[in-house]
Amino acid sequence: MSTTRHVEALLAAAKRHGADHADAIFIRNESESAMVRKGIPEGIERSESVALGLRVFRGQKAASVSTSVLDDAEFDRLAEQACAMALVVPEDRFGGVAPDAMIGHFDAEGLDLSDTASPDMDTLLSRAREAEEAALAVSGVTNTNGASVGHGRTVIALGTSAGFMGSYSRTGHSLSASVLAGEGVSMQHDYAYHSTVHLEDLDAPESVGRLAGERAVARINPSRPKTGTYDVIYDPRVSSSLLGHLVSAINGASIARGTSFLKEAMGTQILSTGLTVRDNPRLVRGPASRPFDGEGCAANVLDLVIDGVLQTWLLDSRSARQLDLRSNGRASRGVSGPPSPSVTNLHLAPGDLSAIELRSDIKEGILVTELMGSSVNMLTGDYSRGASGFMIRNGELAEPVAELTIAGNLRDMFTRMVPASDLSFRNSVNAPSIRIDGMSIAGL
Repeated sequence: MSTTRHVEALLAAAKRHGADHADAIFIRNESESAMVRKGIPEGIERSESVALGLRVFRGQKAASVSTSVLDDAEFDRLAEQACAMALVVPEDRFGGVAPDAMIGHFDAEGLDLSDTASPDMDTLLSRAREAEEAALAVSGVTNTNGASVGHGRTVIALGTSAGFMGSYSRTGHSLSASVLAGEGVSMQHDYAYHSTVHLEDLDAPESVGRLAGERAVARINPSRPKTGTYDVIYDPRVSSSLLGHLVSAINGASIARGTSFLKEAMGTQILSTGLTVRDNPRLVRGPASRPFDGEGCAANVLDLVIDGVLQTWLLDSRSARQLDLRSNGRASRGVSGPPSPSVTNLHLAPGDLSAIELRSDIKEGILVTELMGSSVNMLTGDYSRGASGFMIRNGELAEPVAELTIAGNLRDMFTRMVPASDLSFRNSVNAPSIRIDGMSIAGL
C-alpha cells in the first residue's frame, strides 16, 4: 500500500464512523549513523519508524489519535476511537480544517529534496574517521569526543476529507566532530557540524574536522571581561537565535493568547530600517522546504519584515480564525496533535559590510560565538543568556572570554541590529553576523 493509500484508507474510515471532516498524516523515517572516537566505532545505528495520525471533526469538536500499525483493521479501530473522543471534548469555535487548503494531488516537484546517494556503513565509518583525524591533527587538540556521520530519508503524506492529497520525501546527510584542546582546568571543547539535503553539498570530512579543532584551540585559557556595557557582535553560529526569538514573538498562537511583547506591533518598525526577514519554503534543496504546509495550504514565500516593518504574523488556520485573518500557510504538525504555526527556511537579509568591516570601529567589544542557557521573557522581551567568545580590541579579535552573561531587551535589541554581508544558508534558520551596540555584560 502506498503512502497516500494509507492516508486515503484512514480518511475513509473516519467518514464511516461519523466524522464531518478529517485530515490524516503519514510519516516514515529511515536513518543510519556511525560514530567513532579515537578511531574506534562507538555507535552504529539504523532506525526505521512509521506513524500515522488522524484528526477528526464532529461539528466544532475535534480529537486526534495516532498509530504505528498500518492495516485496515487498525485504521477502522482508530477512526472509531477518534470519532467517539470527539463527542465528549469541549467545542473549539476556532477549530476545523483549513478553508484555504488546496484541492487535488501535490508533490515536491522542482524543490529537489530527494537524493539517491545512500552511503553504506563502511563509508560512513571512513568519513567519520577522516573528520576525527583532521581535528586531532590540529596543534593544541588533546582529546576527542568523537565524530559522527549519518544519512536518512523522511516520507510525508497528508490528506484531508475536503479533497487535498500531497506527498513528498526528503533526504538528509550530516557530519560532525567534537574535540577538546588544552590541559587541566584550561581545557576547552568545541565542535563543527554540517547537514545538507544532498550528499554532494556536504562539507568534506577533513574541513569539518579541522574547523572543530581550530575552534577548540582558539578557546584555550579564556578570561572574563569586566562587567560593563559593550558593543556586541553575534557570530553566524549564534545570530540565528535572535531570529528564533523574533519568530516566537510573532507566532499567531502567541499573539492570539496575548503572550508576546510584540502583540501590538503589526505594521510598526520592529527592526532597523532596511532589514528584511523572509521565510521561503520553496528554496531548492532547502533543509525545511516543503510543497504544502501541515494543513494542505500552499507553501509560498513570505516576507515577515520589510524595511524593518512587521508585515504579518505566522498563521495556521486556527490562529488565523482567532485573529480574524487568513492562514499564510505556516502550519506544521506531527502525528499526535493539531497543527501550530512555524517557519520553514528563514533568513535575515545580509547587510553591506563584511564581518571585518562590521567590527572595524569597535575599540572594545565582544564577539559572541556560543550561547548557553536561556532566560528570555516573551511577555516583556527581557533577555539574558550565558555566553562565550572573544574580545574585540580596536577592530581586531583578541583573547577568548567565557563565563559572561549578556543582557538586554529584545524590543530594543531588534531595533539596533546591524547585519554583516556574511550570510550563508546552512540551516533552516540563517542570519549573518549581527552587531548590537550597548549591550549589558556581566563578567568580573
